[in-house]
Amino acid sequence: MIISPSILSADFSKLKKEIKRVNQAKFLHIDVMDGVFVPNISFGAKIVKEIRSHFDMIFDTHLMIIDPIKYIKDFAEAGSDYITFHFEANSSVEDCIKEIRKYKCHPGISIKPKTDVKEIVPYLKDVELVLVMSVEPGFGGQKFMPSAIDKIKELVKLREENNYTYLISVDGGINDKTILDVANAGVDISVLGSYLFKLPRANKEIKKFNRL
Repeated sequence: MIISPSILSADFSKLKKEIKRVNQAKFLHIDVMDGVFVPNISFGAKIVKEIRSHFDMIFDTHLMIIDPIKYIKDFAEAGSDYITFHFEANSSVEDCIKEIRKYKCHPGISIKPKTDVKEIVPYLKDVELVLVMSVEPGFGGQKFMPSAIDKIKELVKLREENNYTYLISVDGGINDKTILDVANAGVDISVLGSYLFKLPRANKEIKKFNRL
């Protein structure tokens, strides 16, 4: 199990210290929200660039924005390793994948809870990460939607049947209980937000989950 702390749940008044509290994680999940694709607004590429110089974690930048192709270059140059965009956004899926690869980053695709896995089947051969949203994107602290379990299992099956190599990630409502459910379903990466950052010893919890 790869743990990917979501800095959306961190205290931004001391962001560097907050990331140090979770730096035993291999990945760092960076939610970018534009106030259009989702109701809230988070931050831009400048924040990614500023924290990049302090941490060697793998940066997975999750673009919850209406037209992601316009910003791929900015987030790639800021230091993102993976750039994950939404299937439901306005930009062409094929063009986004090409643009991400152009800047030597790993392309990822994400689906909202109401989007069926079959919608992204044509793109699975070209992406390196599939992010299953287990809550409606745009807000932290939501309850996990069990429908994500079937999507994870379906993605595992498709990967095995077609010899694909993408990582399967899940984001939303992951805690010490639901992480066991997604682990059993075959997920590779669990994004932990509010649950993890509320813990006084977050890195200890990460080490425990890494053994799943």
